[in-house]
Amino acid sequence: MTVLRSILLFVLAAVAEIGGAWLIWQGWREHRGVLWIAAGIVALGAYGFVATFQPDPNFGRILAAYGGIFVAGSLAWAVLLDNFKPDRYDLAGATICLLGVAIIMYAPRGT
Repeated sequence: MTVLRSILLFVLAAVAEIGGAWLIWQGWREHRGVLWIAAGIVALGAYGFVATFQPDPNFGRILAAYGGIFVAGSLAWAVLLDNFKPDRYDLAGATICLLGVAIIMYAPRGT
């Protein structure tokens, strides 16, 4: 259950951070307006709190592992919302990142 909770928190963090950055991008670069930018700022603020709910107490470990989630999540976001077509190198890189997340977060450690 702890691993499942951790994975769900990583997904929530990715949606908040990637979504927030995307909203700001849309507001500024695509001229959608200040409300999009404001929504992005709120989402990025929410992302800042999500990591605090991870069961592991080590900030560095959580943020390092989240980096891999961010890489894979950014590609997935781009596929779903921006018509991005990842190539095999994008997919290989994302897979390596997710393997790194699994090792960092879920490898057995002595207490």
